[in-house]
Amino acid sequence: MIEAIGLVKEYGDHVAVDHLNFTVEKGQILGFLGPNGAGKSTTMNMLTGYISATEGTVLVNGYDMLEEPELAKKSIGYLPEQPPVYPDMTVTEYLKFVTELKGVPRKNRENEVERVIEVTQLNEMRNRLIQHLSKGYRQRVGIAQALVGNPEVIILDEPTVGLDPKQIIEIRDLMKALAKEHTVLLSSHIMQEISAVCDHIMIISHGKLVLSGTPEELQAQANQGENLELEVCALKEQVTDILNGFSAISDVTEIAAEKENGYAVCIKSAEDIREALFFAFAKAGLPVIKFVRNTKTLEDIFLEATAEKPETDEMFADGNEPEQQEEADEETTPATEEAEEEKE
Repeated sequence: MIEAIGLVKEYGDHVAVDHLNFTVEKGQILGFLGPNGAGKSTTMNMLTGYISATEGTVLVNGYDMLEEPELAKKSIGYLPEQPPVYPDMTVTEYLKFVTELKGVPRKNRENEVERVIEVTQLNEMRNRLIQHLSKGYRQRVGIAQALVGNPEVIILDEPTVGLDPKQIIEIRDLMKALAKEHTVLLSSHIMQEISAVCDHIMIISHGKLVLSGTPEELQAQANQGENLELEVCALKEQVTDILNGFSAISDVTEIAAEKENGYAVCIKSAEDIREALFFAFAKAGLPVIKFVRNTKTLEDIFLEATAEKPETDEMFADGNEPEQQEEADEETTPATEEAEEEKE
């Protein structure tokens, strides 16, 4: 449903998105992850046709965003991080306005408004001014406008940011329901949300794709082998002698012990040796007081994949790039110093 081929976005000398390639299949919920400044919002803006790509191609439902923008955009419903709503309109008035903007035939507009209100459970709020709605209901209104016209693809940028736990659960349930009839691309910083909702994850850093796969695939890849923490009431030499008998162990690192008479290590092994280790220490009469299997969470995987601090992919308020901004600051420094001297 969505295909990005060699997608590049440059702001002067700064590359915000760097030859990005990915595909979102029909009926899939793709979690789009990356730290601030990684290029997520820039990528979403290119996918929706809001900004043009420097290089590359965006295909939505088979339509080229550059060659057939009207047909491509008609296939997309987009909710940016800040819902594009008019606070002085009621929910119904606003959604009727959106049906006009999206070219829904006049005879179908009333039914379309009723349909999206039903899907997003906004019936009780339909006659309220949007400015009087809670943030959670404003998000629902934003999702409702994205659904107008029944587009094949729904793109949601941080849909649960700022919501309370109850509202987050409600929006997550709504996203799962949407995936039954739509392809969903979801951007979020909340790892729990991504793992709970998405069936495929894509992580970018510095505008480049660094990891892609299902949550299960990424965790299996990150947790290859065994990573164990072991503490035994024994001398270092006694523990080392037993561990040397296991050929599957690839690395042993000494760590701080919790008990005064304990010796603790972190063990990396190519296979699961927990049972054999336990019986080996029991046979030697050495009490095992701590035995923990460490596994990497999705959050750990994300932090490792995006370890370096990325540059910002946003333009400065005055339109200058980072290098230009520094030059501007340097130019104004002498004047600032003179002003300070006069003040003194």
